Amino acid sequence: MIAILDGRPVGLAHYLFHRSCWQKNSICYLQDLFADPDVRGQGIGRALIEAVYARANAEKAEEVYWMTQDFNANARKLYDRIADKTPFIIYQKTF
Repeated sequence: MIAILDGRPVGLAHYLFHRSCWQKNSICYLQDLFADPDVRGQGIGRALIEAVYARANAEKAEEVYWMTQDFNANARKLYDRIADKTPFIIYQKTF
């Protein structure tokens, strides 16, 4: 998804649907969310996430989830208002 403001792109959201062994229906992973620094705080990020929520709902996905870095304080202020923080910790091995 692309957010357009005054005719120019100012944000984007990449998301995908996938199966889960714990859910009956697919779930939606919000892979990337970006708002141009010049428009942050104007609701662009929230609008993009809400649009992903709407798409996931239309597809009958059981949830939308994403990850962020613990030091991403500005974004987490938004995330804390529009979603539930889970207790999961992510481990990864990069090759």
